[in-house]
Amino acid sequence: MLSTAHRSRTPHTADVVIIGAGIAGLAAAHHLISAGVTVRVLEAAPYIGGRMATEEVDGFRLDRTSQLLSTSYAELLSAPGLEAASLRMFSPGVLLHSDGRQYRTGAVRSARSALSAARALASAPRPPLGGTGGALDQARLAAALGRLATVPTARLLARSERTTLDALTGRGLPARTVDGFFRPLLAALLCDPDLTTSSRVADLALRGFARGRLCVTAGGAATLPELLAAALPEGTVHTDTCVTDAAINCVTTKEHGEITSRSLLFATGARAAAELLPGLRVPAFHPVTTLHHTAPVSPLADPALLLDAEPGGGPVAHTAVMSEVDPSRAPGGRVLISSAVLGTPPPAAELERAVRAHLAKLYGTPTDDWETLAVHHDPEAVPAMPPPHDARRTVRLLAGLYVCGDHRDVNTAQGALFSGRRAAHAILADLGVKPGAAALPAAA
Repeated sequence: MLSTAHRSRTPHTADVVIIGAGIAGLAAAHHLISAGVTVRVLEAAPYIGGRMATEEVDGFRLDRTSQLLSTSYAELLSAPGLEAASLRMFSPGVLLHSDGRQYRTGAVRSARSALSAARALASAPRPPLGGTGGALDQARLAAALGRLATVPTARLLARSERTTLDALTGRGLPARTVDGFFRPLLAALLCDPDLTTSSRVADLALRGFARGRLCVTAGGAATLPELLAAALPEGTVHTDTCVTDAAINCVTTKEHGEITSRSLLFATGARAAAELLPGLRVPAFHPVTTLHHTAPVSPLADPALLLDAEPGGGPVAHTAVMSEVDPSRAPGGRVLISSAVLGTPPPAAELERAVRAHLAKLYGTPTDDWETLAVHHDPEAVPAMPPPHDARRTVRLLAGLYVCGDHRDVNTAQGALFSGRRAAHAILADLGVKPGAAALPAAA
């Protein structure tokens, strides 16, 4: 939630008005202000961050969404205002459940270490991963991830484009590796259980996984927008401000009347932007339900992301003992388990029964005494990006009118932050102002 410093009376003029205080709009504000441009950020909700919201329940900090971050996201490290961000890492790779057991895989990220792993695994008494076979499969998987980690963004975006599911079958990997590792991992990374996403977007997500570690921000998803807002000049961001009409040179609000401007940037979700910009395409969305439980004891003493390698094993796409990953999310050493269900869920009671049964199987422990802390369903959690998808959709609609957000780039926090940077640089170019920060990189 914003401090009172961000609730001051809105000045009635600015070089750029930004509608929406999610991380895309807040990042854009930083880039503009660093170049000496005056900015006002208007947010209709009483809080900032959009979908990246965290609520407190009995001392637990519970995210409303389940999107995963990666330490390989360049914008997390370079976006102005995020220097103080503290990332909490999952264990390397992922933990897969298969044949009643848990196996770690996906942590080897180079061909050289893949060969070492293969030699070590060849002498192991049993295959290290039921879903991906033995030592040779493990070495092939590690080598494939290692190669992908080195591919530049331009080359990934130039690859032939299919659905993710179709592309997986043509990578020369055994079917057991595809079904036992890539399918559950990509479903979790893309929030797309049917893998209808563009193969280019999937390749970017896989490359991020291969280059870094999966992570979350300390204290919850809301930490990112809170840090971005706190680092802006006092009075830049205004919550509880409803825009009723918008033009390039004038924005009308219910609370503050008219604000004149030279440029207008829409940094809302795609549907909200289309309400004020008729003709703007609204994508389909991937629904996500996030469930939070607490248990008397931790079912897993490991900050691991746990996936099910068995197709149709249950509704949970991924789960983690979040109090192991980020202890600040649970009070007094208590246990927090956070899980994600993809797609449209069944009725609440049926969902709870199915999730508890699946979690009991994944963690290998009864869940009858677990307490449900919160269940959040977002029918528009993640913009869908089926092929053909332009991962660099234009942010400049015309001179003075711009749009940014994860729906203009790739559907991750990285995509939202990067689209904010792209929009800011487009605005500065049209205003004839030199960017105050480094030139726009070719990041993904």
